[in-house]
Amino acid sequence: MRDFSETNITQAVLERAAGAADGRTREVSEALVRHLHNFIREIEPTQAEWEWGIDFLTRTGQMCSDTRQEFILLSDTLGVSMLVDAINHRLPGGATETTVLGPFYVGNPPVRALGSDISDGEEGEPLWAEGTIYDADGNPLVGATVDTWHSDADGYYDVQKPEDDELHMRARFITDENGRYWFRSIVPAYYPIPNDGPVGKMLQSQGRHPYRPAHVHFMIAAPNHETLVTHVFLEGDPYLDSDVVFGVKNSLITALTALENEHGIEKGKRLTYDFKLATAR
Repeated sequence: MRDFSETNITQAVLERAAGAADGRTREVSEALVRHLHNFIREIEPTQAEWEWGIDFLTRTGQMCSDTRQEFILLSDTLGVSMLVDAINHRLPGGATETTVLGPFYVGNPPVRALGSDISDGEEGEPLWAEGTIYDADGNPLVGATVDTWHSDADGYYDVQKPEDDELHMRARFITDENGRYWFRSIVPAYYPIPNDGPVGKMLQSQGRHPYRPAHVHFMIAAPNHETLVTHVFLEGDPYLDSDVVFGVKNSLITALTALENEHGIEKGKRLTYDFKLATAR
């Protein structure tokens, strides 16, 4: 086939992709071509706009490194990451809701004893976190792994501080015989996602801010259960209704309560949150 035009080129590309040996590859390729071509038809870009789009994607790739993934930021800020998360976690009612992993998780974090202070001397308002991990029937899960990590009081994660190669405000805990976890840290702050690259310029052009509300990350795993990746958001944060990555869910918001003269803390805050894991599918 020759003489391609705006009326016949989509079908021509679909016919070329139909030869894929793998069915899933063929399905994804055909859907991509259909939606991409329809997008182009809808906006009718000028040649200059098309070239600007190519340049935007090029600059996005050039920002990626071992410590930064600009394409994940792009996916997050366009709501794609949360959409993928929702599609892949159609869990039964009662299970704790999921949200995005985020770019600051570190695999195999240090295992700490229950009650440890994971802030390791970082300045901030003291925080005591505690709760219980349950299965779908409400039974405590003994020996579940609870990975947790969060920002400091200025909104920075440890991996964003190249001058300090130590890990802070992150750890892995193992639940006790009652399925409980508890640890000490500092109250995290809201923070902007990295916005000095193409994604930051996109947000600015869309009239959007780059902020995420304050939260504590959790990744919880137990045998024969779905691994849970979620956040616990702090009630009252000014960005709960405009999280730049669309990650907030009402069930994941909790209020900090006052804490005085407990757990070696003279004055601070308490975060209490229980999690329920779905049975493995």
